Amino acid sequence: MGKDFYKILGINKGASDDEIKKAYRKLALKYHPDKNKTPQAEERFKEIAEAYEVLSDKKKRDIFDQYGEEGLKGGIPGSGGGMDGGNGGYSYHGDPRATFAQFFGNADPFGIFFGSGDPTRIFESQTMFMGDDDMYMGGGPGGAFRSQSFNAQPSRKRSQQDPPIEHDLFVSLEEIDKGCVKKMKISRMSMATGQARKEEKVLNITVKAGWKAGTKITFQQEGDQTPGKIPADIIFIIRDKPHPLFKREGSDLRYTAKISLKQALCGTSISVPTLHGDRITVSSQGEILKPTTVKRLSGRGLPFPKEPSKRGDLLVSYDIKFPDSLQPGTKELISEILPN
Repeated sequence: MGKDFYKILGINKGASDDEIKKAYRKLALKYHPDKNKTPQAEERFKEIAEAYEVLSDKKKRDIFDQYGEEGLKGGIPGSGGGMDGGNGGYSYHGDPRATFAQFFGNADPFGIFFGSGDPTRIFESQTMFMGDDDMYMGGGPGGAFRSQSFNAQPSRKRSQQDPPIEHDLFVSLEEIDKGCVKKMKISRMSMATGQARKEEKVLNITVKAGWKAGTKITFQQEGDQTPGKIPADIIFIIRDKPHPLFKREGSDLRYTAKISLKQALCGTSISVPTLHGDRITVSSQGEILKPTTVKRLSGRGLPFPKEPSKRGDLLVSYDIKFPDSLQPGTKELISEILPN
């Protein structure tokens, strides 16, 4: 059963945009971990942020209304899956503080506003605008990205930094296996000459062997330069490119072999590919293969990120093809042979 984002925010399905914003504002301040020290506050804060990001986006909200969380995140055919440029569905970036900072214009408003008078002032300065500059990632999925700036009323105590700008960085399993360097070209506004001008810059990202999906690489203050504001950090988040043969599970790789029911019952030998191009013969002679059977090939997975000299395993699962029908005589024979 998927999450009910309306229930998480405490609103009805037909809620307006203003009602969604008000609900998020109230709950985010109530459960912010810097203010709420209860054990469940951190997870609640994350749920609230994810619910707001989905329901405040018309495209995501329409898909969620029709297909639920499973359709939104699983990329059900016809559901609009793959909206973020990949082959799958929507995936929350997992950083509720970034959502909070984008909404309020500051990652930590409590010390600035709450200690100096009226806390409602934090809600009076929310103006978000889109810049004219494109950020794009050479050769990777996702197409062009729009550079964002968030203009909030500056603090009397210190300059504010624009919220971080996050982008997915899709990396193949082969690149994760050996490590690689990605060159990411960005466009941003620069004030180096005292006047705003567009400049292009190439960021070199060293992806180390074994890095897991979700790993973040931060380039500090590489965002747009605007007077009176600290440029935003640019963060790239490692994502796995879909692979035609393997699925990543941490440092393990999973390969699914398709076999017939006869092979499952009578035994078989299959040739299992590896990420390095060679093949390994896996035999099940004298063994009955079940849908839950998994063969483990030690050390044929991906490097451990903290100890690249060691590797995970290659897991072999079986997809057993059952016949669509049986002749009456065959059914009787099977009924006599197999135990109840």
